[in-house]
Amino acid sequence: MNATPEVLTRLGGLLAAAAPDDRGALWQLDRQGRELDANLVRLPAGGEVGEHQEDVLDVLLVVVEGDGHLTPGDGGEPLALGPTTVMWLPRTSRRSLTAGPDGLAYLTVHRRRPGLAIKSAPASAVAYEGGEAPCSLDRVCPACGRMSQESAPKYCGECGERFPGR
Repeated sequence: MNATPEVLTRLGGLLAAAAPDDRGALWQLDRQGRELDANLVRLPAGGEVGEHQEDVLDVLLVVVEGDGHLTPGDGGEPLALGPTTVMWLPRTSRRSLTAGPDGLAYLTVHRRRPGLAIKSAPASAVAYEGGEAPCSLDRVCPACGRMSQESAPKYCGECGERFPGR
């Protein structure tokens, strides 16, 4: 198979079309057979993504619009984020994000995780655990930005908002 490059979207157009209070993933890479995952994420002014950690994958974060800061979970000083900032988030690093007064829009890119699979457990195994979801955005509260520790939360433990579709 000979793959052909293609324009997937124009981030500026997506951001211009979003309402001021729109938050979460505005766009996701969705091509079959891809080896990467990418998401355009938007936080409104003062919005937050609570402290969390990616245990398996390194993530590249590219700020597209707005400003804010990333606070390392190790107690380090907050790191300023602004347009064109590129950050490497090594696997196992803990961090939280806070948008500035104009909000924050950023692109995340990482190696694609394998999808969930149902397999027979080997006779010697006690139990088989499948893979994980492509990203954790489904665990970020759409109202307050808190990252839930639950794998499929119904309500936010911080503000009580119901998660969409649950």
